Amino acid sequence: MVMFSCAPAAAQSTAPPSAPSAHAIVLHAARLLDVESGHLATPGEILVYGQAIAEVGAKVTRPSGAEIIELGNATLLPGLIDSHVHLFLHPGPQHLQTVQESVPQRTIMATLAARDDLLAGFTAERDMGTEGAGSADTAIRNAINQGQIPGPRLRISGNAISILGGHEDAFGFNPEQHVLPNAAYANGTAELVTVIREQIKEGADFIKIYETGADSLANGRFSTPFQYTEDELVNAVREAARTGQRVAVHATGEPGTLYAARAGVESIDHAYQLSDETMRIMREKQIFAVPTFTIGEYFADHAATPEAAKRVRQSLDLHASEFRRQLAAGVPIAMGSDVGPFPHGTQAREFVLMVKFGMSPLAATQAGTVNGAKLLGWQDKIGVLKPGYAADIVAVPGNPLDDIAALEKVCFVMKDGTIYRMDVRGR
Repeated sequence: MVMFSCAPAAAQSTAPPSAPSAHAIVLHAARLLDVESGHLATPGEILVYGQAIAEVGAKVTRPSGAEIIELGNATLLPGLIDSHVHLFLHPGPQHLQTVQESVPQRTIMATLAARDDLLAGFTAERDMGTEGAGSADTAIRNAINQGQIPGPRLRISGNAISILGGHEDAFGFNPEQHVLPNAAYANGTAELVTVIREQIKEGADFIKIYETGADSLANGRFSTPFQYTEDELVNAVREAARTGQRVAVHATGEPGTLYAARAGVESIDHAYQLSDETMRIMREKQIFAVPTFTIGEYFADHAATPEAAKRVRQSLDLHASEFRRQLAAGVPIAMGSDVGPFPHGTQAREFVLMVKFGMSPLAATQAGTVNGAKLLGWQDKIGVLKPGYAADIVAVPGNPLDDIAALEKVCFVMKDGTIYRMDVRGR
């Protein structure tokens, strides 16, 4: 039997990861959380064969020769899922990273970011645009899938799409330098279709479109211009669907959010303010809102001036108030942090903020497991602990239903039956 601990003082073992074992592994902990029902098995055990879960319960079969891993006073739950990340961003001025850092340099940093996210317990993620690095995320995803580098399962979008002069265009530079935008230009339906086809050709799993920006908040009133008409979004969704892909939008407010919901996108990310009609459509079509609170908190804490911090906090307060309305309206929620502009591997803070702003600990955990799996299209593979599902499993100290901050202290990470992290107490 191998003994591990979730105590913060424990040493962390991260390399080399163990390959999926041909023999059985039994994980034992004080608790196991069924994220769908909220039921806690005490104790909890999982039998893993190779890359898959074979059995789950308070007590599982222990085949002869099975490796027993004792995790102590911890809770076993599915690997966490962040539905809004930026592997190609890091803390610092975003608009300068594309200008000052080469794509090879940014790809190396993205490789490290993927590792950090995995070690924090995020076994699956949706990368929401490379911010000017083109289709370099295809290489990251493929290298992870081929076992060449450690990282989460990835759904990738390549470069996000925006209009000339729109969100993520290059502002504040000498126009004669022709600084490139952090998104791919598409003006109108014809160009949207062309860019979507290019991105799918280069390996995109889904399409990310900037639908609103720039945002403003004055006298308590939030406003943001739309970038694409409803008809343009309908055509984008139709073109992506032609080859089995879907569209996600950056959309913070009306009327762009309504246009996106009517068009049938898969998610409305950020969703600072949604009308009653938009929320009704999202509930009926099961379109996910992805709140991304952590990025707002980080920007407020790291603002250049007190005045800038005040503006960001006012926006965050509005977002929190609107989030409560969305919960009351039954809008589906998936956890997404917008990590990248703040340090990778720290995004479990999003769970804490979702609970702070109105979610129950169970609902927040579901947003980052079962709901995330649905949004990424992997609901039959990950997001829950069931026989036949991939062995994507994490353990956290204590009980996250009592203290959601436990999800910030992941002490054991298994993905596809491979152990990437375990905090060693002794053997």
